[in-house]
Order: sequence, then C-alpha cells, then structure tokens
Amino acid sequence: MGLLDQIDNPNDVKKIPEGQLKELASEIRSYLLEITSKNGGHLASNLGIVEITLAIHRQLDFPKDKLIFDVGHQSYVHKILTGRKNAMKTLRQFEGISGFPDIAESDCDSFVAGHASNALSAALGLAKARELNGTDEKIVVVLGDGSLTGGMTTEALNNCANLNSNVTIILNDNERSISANVGGLANYLGSIRTSQKYRNIKTTITSALSKIPMLGEYLISGIHTTKESIKRFLVPGVLFEELGLTYIGPIDGHNLEQMKQALESAERFDGPVIIHALTEKGHGYKPAVAHPAQFHGVEPFDIETGELLDKNKSVSYTSLFSKKLLEIASENQDVVAVTAAMPFGTGLYNFSKSYPDRFFDVGIAEAHAVTFAAGLAANGKVPVVAIYSTFLQRAFDQIINDVCLPNLHVVFAIDRAGIVGNDGKTHQGIFDESFLSLIPNMTIMNPKNAQEMEDMLEFAVNEMDGPVAIRYPRGTCYTGLSNYRQPIKLNTDEIIEKGKDIAILATGTMVEVVETVVKDLKEQGYNPTFVNVRFLNNIDESLIKELAIDHDLFVTVEESVYTGSYGQRLAAFFNTNGISKEVLPIALPNEFIPHGSIQELRNKLGMSAEKIIKRILDNKRATD
Repeated sequence: MGLLDQIDNPNDVKKIPEGQLKELASEIRSYLLEITSKNGGHLASNLGIVEITLAIHRQLDFPKDKLIFDVGHQSYVHKILTGRKNAMKTLRQFEGISGFPDIAESDCDSFVAGHASNALSAALGLAKARELNGTDEKIVVVLGDGSLTGGMTTEALNNCANLNSNVTIILNDNERSISANVGGLANYLGSIRTSQKYRNIKTTITSALSKIPMLGEYLISGIHTTKESIKRFLVPGVLFEELGLTYIGPIDGHNLEQMKQALESAERFDGPVIIHALTEKGHGYKPAVAHPAQFHGVEPFDIETGELLDKNKSVSYTSLFSKKLLEIASENQDVVAVTAAMPFGTGLYNFSKSYPDRFFDVGIAEAHAVTFAAGLAANGKVPVVAIYSTFLQRAFDQIINDVCLPNLHVVFAIDRAGIVGNDGKTHQGIFDESFLSLIPNMTIMNPKNAQEMEDMLEFAVNEMDGPVAIRYPRGTCYTGLSNYRQPIKLNTDEIIEKGKDIAILATGTMVEVVETVVKDLKEQGYNPTFVNVRFLNNIDESLIKELAIDHDLFVTVEESVYTGSYGQRLAAFFNTNGISKEVLPIALPNEFIPHGSIQELRNKLGMSAEKIIKRILDNKRATD
C-alpha cells in the first residue's frame, strides 16, 4: 500500500514517519500528474510546492489552524492532505472539486484565493481577530514571489509592524508568476538568492580583527555602532526587516528538514515572520521545469511526452488579437502594449519580441498597469492594455479616475470575457460589461466572430479617441456569419436578418448561439429579426425605434450578469421614451458561477440554444 493511501482525513500526514516524507512527496507528484493529465489544471505551481505544503501540514492542526494561499491555484497538495484526495479526480469538472481554495468546499480552506496579492491582508485580519477573540490558532500564509509586485501585498507589508502576534509568511520564490517576474522587487529577491556575503561576514570580520594586537577587541566592540549600516547593504531580507518582519532564509523549499526547522523557529516570534523558500516551478517533472509557463495552466496532456492530447489547431481569439495587433502596430508607431505579468496568456508575447521598446510588462499590478497606460496616452501614445476580464476588476478605480475622467485614448483588450469554464467562480469574466458600462466616456464593444474582432481592434486603435474596451471570449474563434461584415460605426449595431414581431438582439459569443435559435424558430413558423449588438453600453436609438414599429417582443441574449446588462439598458430606454414594448432579457444570474465546461454551464444557466428557444416560445404562448 502506498503512503498516500494512508491519508484520508485532515492531519493524517502526521502519522507518516519522517523518514518516509520524501517518498510521500514523490507519490503526491505522481498523483498530481495523473489528475491534471486527465482533467487539466495548474500543474507547475503545485509540483513546486509539495515539500512546503507537507512541512506546513506537519506543523499545523486543521481545521483549527489557518493556511491562506496567495494565488489559490497552488492549493492542490493542501486539498489532497485535507480529506479531498479522492475528490481530486473530479478536479475542475462540472459539480466536482474546485481548482482553488473554497470555504464552501471544506472548513480546512480558510479564505477564498483566486487572485494574487490578497493573502497577507487577509492573514493580518485573521490575526487581529485572533487577538480580539483570545484564541491561539496558528496562521500561515503562502505568498508567491510574483505577488510582491501587487499593491495590496505592499500595503499589507507596511501594516505588519502593527501586529503583536505571530503570523508565518512563506515566500515561495520560484522566480516566476506565470512568466518570469519583472521589476525591482524581483531583482531584489534575485540578489538575495545569489548573495553569499552575509553568511560568513560576521565570522570573517571577527576573526580578522581579533588578530590585531591591542586594538582588536576594541574594534570588534565598535562594530556594533555601525551594525545597522552594514546590515542595510549586506543582510539578506533587510527590506522585510525594516518593515517589521523577522526574516529567515533563503532556504531550500524542497528540503523538508530545512522547512521544518524554519517553521519551528518562526513560531517562537511574537510578530510576523517571513520564511524565504527557494523552489523550482514544475519540480519533479521535466517538461514542466523546461516550460513552466506552458504548464502553469494546462489542458489534458500525455504524461510521457508532455504533449497536449487535444492538438486543435483552430485559431483562438487571443491568437487572433495577437496577430492583428502586430499588423496595426507595424503601421502605427504610437501603438504600445501593456500587460500585468501575462505576456503569453494575453497574446502579447510576439509583440514583445517584435517591438521590445513598445512593450511593457508591469508584473502582477493591474491597477498600476491601467494608470501607467493612462500616462502613456496622456503623452501621445496609444496603449493597448491586454488583460483578463476577471483581473480587470482589480483596477476599477483607475479606469474611472485615471482613464475615463480625463477621456484618454486607452484600449482595453479584455480577454476571457464571459463564461470561461473550469477555473470557476473567481475567474468567470461576467462582470466587466456591468461595471464598465457605469463609467462616462467608456465605449464597450463585443465582436460576433473572428472578422469582427479584427475590425473592432482596428476601429478601437485608429478611429476612436477616448477609452474603449473590446471584450472577447476564451477559446476558438467563431467564423460563421462571415458574409455579414458591415463597417464598424460608433454606437451602430448590425441587422443580420430582418423579420417581424420578435427581435432577438445578441451580443458577442451569444450571436453564434442565437444563429441556431433563429433557425429553429423559423422552422416553427416564426420570422424573428436577428440583430448583432456591437456596442454594449450605448443603445442604437434609430435602429431600436425602427424595430419598435413592427416588433412587440425584444429578446436580449448576452453572456454577462443581468444587472448592468444591455437588456436592462434597453428596457430603461423604452421606459424613458414612453415606448410600450416587452423586453425578455436572457442573461446570466447575479451570482458567482461555479466551474464546469462552457456548454454545461450555459445549459444549467438557461443560456443554451434549447433553453433560449423554450423561453421565447413560452413567452409567446403566454401572450398570444
């Protein structure tokens, strides 16, 4: 029987003899490969954190003690060790286990963690509550080195000096977020990794001075008066020490004995302690070590070769964006590109190679990325900020005050808009339309297919002169309806088919779905008008007033939450203008959407073609 078979409940890992922990680590890595090769998931980061997680679980008592992950996709090992080993076989599957910590899933998950840089703030809050409650639970944070570029982490570090009780922070330093880390803090950590100066300096100096006759002891004593000055230049981790943390490290994060000793030492301090652990992303699996960005979030693959099982060569919206932006940039020298630590995920890697002086990776710092782009725009450049919908939420204030208020020409390329599938609640891109539509001067577009994606990007960069966002989905480009390619005109939508009685207005990804809906309705004797809504936050008033002449039912179909949706705006437009028409809004519910395939989730949420048809027919039967 394998060692992993002995772990069925939280804290079972403490029953494993210390001498067998390396073997257990190997079994866990094999299990991670087995699960992710079938289901996909975040592999490289979890392979790199096995020993750290084992050491933590040997030290803590779950669920009493609290473990908070910064960037929750590195929690797979924690889940395996807290009674969810068998459930991991359903990882990221519909109604299966989440790929991120989920307090609704287990009381061993202390905090929701889907975005970087929030863990230390949460831990300080938990610690202060512990002081007020008079309890004694241990609190440990696993902080990725890439998260140090996030503003929240810096704010929390600044607050650490106010903490009077222990919190142990493990800085999991693998030199990467998804891609290699950038910026001053990454360079600072790099200097700690490579510096050997301080490790022997005290012994060396003391030994040398003690050999000086008569003056030696006096000089050794005098060193203490300049100790702080020396530390500033030579002590690893002095930045953290100056902020009120006790620094331990750097240590080998794959060495269980070193991790054990560091955790035991950390518990002896009353304040916050940071353990700097050096790890290798993808550790134990050569393809992941060689290509950590590729294996950060991976689809099902062959374990032996590391090759993806689905080698679908179809073009994604991300790759189409990448290609088109290069074309535009070759003709417009003012175009620059900005990413927040995701040059591969957002499709900007090729831009970075073609135009290195016009490409800017600011690290995991979305708020900074947006205001940085605003500065570029204020001085004559046309910045294209490529960012996932779920991460754009982190820069809401900056979009309002730094981009939209001064009406600057910043283009937001919003990738992963709509339902993204298996990453689940923290990553569904369902709120961007709602929060962006609130902001004056913002224009929001949503392409129906590949051709319109290219046309909208060209229009946004070269024809617009204020803030503009293009939201597009994860996955393969839709290439249907290619015969419908009316030129893009500001706040003007596109009629695909003209009918009567029923007007179906679809946005973005739902145009493909509605194409099926319209075909089925026509087969049942109806003749609906089919509209492609290109501009989400501004009603095409002339078109809608024209349709209102011979249409009684307006059906809006969009992959965004209802509050702040196009459908809600259309109903308000009718009401404001005294037009008596029924609006049937088909949108996502105002709730957090779990993980599952896109089709499974659409069907569950009433967004599949079949469910939409049923709702329209039910409405017609009720009103006819």
